[in-house]
Amino acid sequence: MSSTTLARTSPRRAAVAVRTRRLAGAAALAVPALVLGAAAASAHVTVTPDSAESGAYATLTFKVPNESPEASTTAVTVALPTDTPFTSVSVEPVPGWSAKVTRAALPEPVDVQGTTLTEAPASVEWTADDPDAGIAPGEFLRFSVSAGAVPDGVDTITLPTTQTYSDGEVVEWDQPATGDDEPEHPAPVLQVVPATGGDAHGAASDTAAQASDGAGADGGSGDTLPLALGAAGLGLGLVGAVTGVAALARTRARTGQQ
Repeated sequence: MSSTTLARTSPRRAAVAVRTRRLAGAAALAVPALVLGAAAASAHVTVTPDSAESGAYATLTFKVPNESPEASTTAVTVALPTDTPFTSVSVEPVPGWSAKVTRAALPEPVDVQGTTLTEAPASVEWTADDPDAGIAPGEFLRFSVSAGAVPDGVDTITLPTTQTYSDGEVVEWDQPATGDDEPEHPAPVLQVVPATGGDAHGAASDTAAQASDGAGADGGSGDTLPLALGAAGLGLGLVGAVTGVAALARTRARTGQQ
């Protein structure tokens, strides 16, 4: 190859090499950015399962992440509906935490399955027995209740939740979602579906709660596995794209040499 050909093709090679390096850098940055964005979007107080049959008893599990970089979560309070109340609520013990169910008079008597109620459970509060038992930064904890009967005649039950930190900060998870826009602090919402029969105490709802909660309180793989697989798939796709660009660059360079 003559010196004239080398002089003509060298700038082309250099330009292709620069573009290849830029694409590779963009690919390297895309995966962690996507993972961080997905993690931030999921860091809300949520309830599982997200639906329960009317008239049944359901095990409701509230997943509470700690979003403070320094303080611990020391108290969690879930407000229960009083216009369409649960007839009873019992709590699952959480080591290092104390739980209290508060009953209150209803605004007006409510008929539930033939029984007239004038008071009902109005809130559940969990409090860390000492600061070391709180939810530390970077951690989360699950709090479960058995609630029923699930009210009839409603489509959804909103369960506003208050999260208190050791430094005095209080976060209210009580904002309603409107359309496709998610608020900064959305309230946990339980969908109510028509009863399909079976156990009056909602064994089906309890089973759904366990299934939708993934590996349970100690593993948490149900939350992380889909995210990890998605990130891995995106990474492989981006690597393939960069490899393709590099191969195209080499082909063009060889063509130019000819």
